[in-house]
Amino acid sequence: MKLSITQVRSAIGRSQKQQGTVRALGIRRLHHTVVHNDTPQIRGMIAKVVHLVSVSEEA
Repeated sequence: MKLSITQVRSAIGRSQKQQGTVRALGIRRLHHTVVHNDTPQIRGMIAKVVHLVSVSEEA
């Protein structure tokens, strides 16, 4: 299973940890989408920035 993660809100003004988490996911700019495997580590990163990203599952 794959997860498609898109940044929908800006990380400007957020804590350094949240900004770092968005960058660590590989997201570079607003409305940029990355695809990752569905692992507990990725799910944990998403949980920390769920208010900044949109997540959908891919086949």
